[in-house]
Amino acid sequence: MQLSDFYFDLPEELIAAYPLEKRSSSRLLCLEGDSGKLVHRTFTDIIDLVEPGDLLVFNDTRVIPARLHGQKESGGKVEMLVERVIGEKRALVHLRASRTPKEGAQLSFEGGIKAEVVGRKEGLFDLQFDITTTLIEALEQHGHMPLPPYIKREDQQSDRERYQTVYNRKPGAVAAPTAGLHFDEALFKRLEAKGVNKAFVTLHVGAGTFRPVKVENIKEHQMHAEYIEVTEEVCAQVAATKAAGKRVIAVGTTSVRCLETAGAGGELKPFFGDTQIF
Repeated sequence: MQLSDFYFDLPEELIAAYPLEKRSSSRLLCLEGDSGKLVHRTFTDIIDLVEPGDLLVFNDTRVIPARLHGQKESGGKVEMLVERVIGEKRALVHLRASRTPKEGAQLSFEGGIKAEVVGRKEGLFDLQFDITTTLIEALEQHGHMPLPPYIKREDQQSDRERYQTVYNRKPGAVAAPTAGLHFDEALFKRLEAKGVNKAFVTLHVGAGTFRPVKVENIKEHQMHAEYIEVTEEVCAQVAATKAAGKRVIAVGTTSVRCLETAGAGGELKPFFGDTQIF
């Protein structure tokens, strides 16, 4: 496949800078499989598109405030975006600076957060943080939400919850699993009342999801691996749903990747580890 196969026009005025006040009032584009017809609906109409006994599989990751601004010892500005937390006080990150920091470089960020560059790994910087709390706690207090690059504004306090799904519970992502953003508690109650079941997997979305594709042959594009969790309970739920002749519906591509990775051997099995898309 070539990069040009994916070209399309998206007018800037159609990109929402802020979410609707009510999540489930968003629009829903439906493709009718038999006819190929496109139908514009409201997201709450999803209740009419699922059946009792169907299983919806959600990604329960939570977006962390993964961006920090700071400076190098020279005084030069530096911006950090966490790719993956690999320890209580250690992370693989992207750094943006006028000159690339070298191993041993000392960095100072907002909130008195200090870090040392201790290495490089696959284009990422390995940082050891000198802080009194865990890195997640420090980011929650001083970090900025990593809004997608097509959102042309600074992050705001409200983004800490609105750029999350309502069912998030495991911190670690630096981008939201956006397909799930439109579900709210009221819609969950309606789905439950209809007999639709839920399962939860975890994929901590990395910053690579926004990385520009700079090669024409997309098979040459490199993306960093992402950590996933598929439990024994989820495997049992999927098996029971299929045995009953009902549908397993993955909510978004991150849930799809979890199920595909855990089922790569032909049978869905528990999986805790990295998945690599390219």
